[in-house]
Amino acid sequence: MQRHLLFAVIATLSVVACRGPANTASSPGAGPYDVIVRGGTIYDGSGHAPFTGDVAIRGDRVAAIDTGGRHRLSGAREIAAAGMAVAPGFINLMSSHEPLFVDGRGQSDLRQGVTLEVFGEGDSMGPLSDSMKVLAVKDQGDLKYPVTWTTLGQGLDALVAHGVSPNVASFIGAATARIHEIGWDDRAPTAAELARMQALVRQAMDEGALGVASALIYAPGVYAKTSELIALSRAAAPAGGIYISHMRSEGDRLIEAVDELLTISREAGIRAEIYHLKAAGQRNWPKMDAVIAKVDSARRAGAAITADMYTYTAGATGLDASMPPWVQEGGYAAWAKRLQDPAVRARVKREMDDPNGGWENLFLGTGSPDRVLLVGFKADSLKQYTGKSLGEVAKLRGTSPEETAMDLVIRDGSRVGTVYFLMSEDNVRKQLAQPWVSFGSDEGAYSASGVFLLSNAHPRAYGNFARFLGKYVRDEHLVSLEEAIRRLSALPADNLRLRERGRLRPGYFADIVVFDPRTIRDNATFDKPAQYATGVRDVLVNGVAVLANGEPTGATPGRVVRGPGWVGWK
Repeated sequence: MQRHLLFAVIATLSVVACRGPANTASSPGAGPYDVIVRGGTIYDGSGHAPFTGDVAIRGDRVAAIDTGGRHRLSGAREIAAAGMAVAPGFINLMSSHEPLFVDGRGQSDLRQGVTLEVFGEGDSMGPLSDSMKVLAVKDQGDLKYPVTWTTLGQGLDALVAHGVSPNVASFIGAATARIHEIGWDDRAPTAAELARMQALVRQAMDEGALGVASALIYAPGVYAKTSELIALSRAAAPAGGIYISHMRSEGDRLIEAVDELLTISREAGIRAEIYHLKAAGQRNWPKMDAVIAKVDSARRAGAAITADMYTYTAGATGLDASMPPWVQEGGYAAWAKRLQDPAVRARVKREMDDPNGGWENLFLGTGSPDRVLLVGFKADSLKQYTGKSLGEVAKLRGTSPEETAMDLVIRDGSRVGTVYFLMSEDNVRKQLAQPWVSFGSDEGAYSASGVFLLSNAHPRAYGNFARFLGKYVRDEHLVSLEEAIRRLSALPADNLRLRERGRLRPGYFADIVVFDPRTIRDNATFDKPAQYATGVRDVLVNGVAVLANGEPTGATPGRVVRGPGWVGWK
C-alpha cells in the first residue's frame, strides 16, 4: 500500500474510533490522579451532545473520564468546573512564531483557550540559508529575537527551548523553499532547483512539518506557477502532509483560485485547505455561494477539501498587497529602490487604480483609502500614523493615497502593517455555518503590554475564537456549542493528522480549556485591539495549568506537535 494511502486509512480508522460518547475509565477509581477537572459539562470534541462528568489527568495525558462523576475519582489537585464547559484545547490554524519569542505565554490566544499555534503561511521558520538568516534579523521590527537555526525542525525546537505556554507546529512555506533555491526572482525554477526544493519539503516533513503552505498574492510566492506547487505538494503527500493556501485570489478571480487549489489537490494526490476563506471586495461578495458549492461538490466526490477563517469583515496584511507584484521582485530593498524612480511611481500609481490589472489589488478592493487602516510601522518617526487610515494620512501629508503608500513603504523600511475592510457580514455567517470550516486568527499570540503596544494588532489576535463562541454561537445560534467545539479542536486535528490531540478521551494529551459559555466574549476593537477576551477560566497544556482562574501561571509546557511524516513516529 502506498504510504499516503496508508496514512489516509489510519486517519479514517482513528476518526471512526473517536465517534460516539466518551467512555468511563476502564479502571475507574484507579488513582490518585494528578489533576481532576470536577463536575464540568464535557464537550469531548466529537460534536456529540455534552455530558456532565470528571476528567482525570495523569502526567501529560487524559487518564480517565468519569461520566456523571459516579466513581468519585481522586486527584492531587482539583479544578472545580460545575456550570462550566470543559473542552479540548482550541487550535489556531494560522498563527505566527515571532511574538512567542518575545513573550512565550501567548496571552491573547491563551485567554481564548488556544493550546496549539500553527505557523507557516507561505513563509516558515526554515529551511534558512545564511543570507536568509541575516535578512530575517534585519527585517525585524518591534519584536526582536536571534535567528540561530537552519531547518524548520530546529526553529520549532528553538522556540520550545525558549519556553512557550502553548504547543507549536508548522507547515513548510512554499515561498521559503523558493527563496532558499532561487531567491526573489520572478521566474520558474530549473529542473535542478525544483528537485532541491522538493528535497527541502521532504526534509521538513521528516522533521514534523504538517504539509506545504503557499501565499500566492505576495512576492515571491506569487511567482510560483501551478506546476511548481503541484511538485512541492507531491513531495509532501507520501508523508501524509496537506497543502494549504492563501489562494492566488480572494476577490476578482476567486473562483479560478479555488479551481487551482482543487487542481493541485487532485494532481498531487494531497488533501487541501483554503486559508482564511473569504470573498474580498463588494463586487465579489456574491461569489461565496459558488465557492461553497465547489467545495461541497469536491467533497462529495471524495476530495479532502477544507477551509479555515477568522470571524471579522476586515483582513490584515501590508501595503505590498496594494502594489503590483512586478515592482516587488527582488525583495524589499529592490522594491523600495524602484519606488524612488518617478517613472516607476507613475506606473505603480496607474496600476493601483486599474480595476483590470490582473493582480490581487486590495487597495481597490476596499473601495476607498479611508477603509485602509495603517496599524504597524517599523520606524519611530511614522508611529504617529498608527491607527489612522491611508486616506487620513494622505491628507495630512498633502499627497495622493497612492503616493502616500509608496512613500510610507520607502520611509518605514518595511511593507507597513495594514488592515483592509473587504468582506461582508452575511458571508462571514454563511462561512461559519459550513461543517468543514475551522479557525485561524491570521495573527500572532500577543500580550497587551510592553513592546506589543507599539503597533496595533488586528482585533482577531485577541478575539477570534471568543467571538465565534460568544457572538455567533451563544448569541446568534448559528451552530450548536458542541459543533463549534468540534470545529475548534477535533476537525483541525483530524485535517492535520495530529496524533492524540483534539479530543477529550483517555490516552489523549491533556490540552483542556474550561470556560463559561454564558459569558465568553471578545472585547478587542479596531480602535482598541489590545483587550483580552473574557470567559475562559482555566487552560491546561500537556496536563500543566497555563491559565488558572483567568490569569496566566507563567508555566511553559508547550511542545512541538509533529506532523504525520515525522521520522520519530517510525
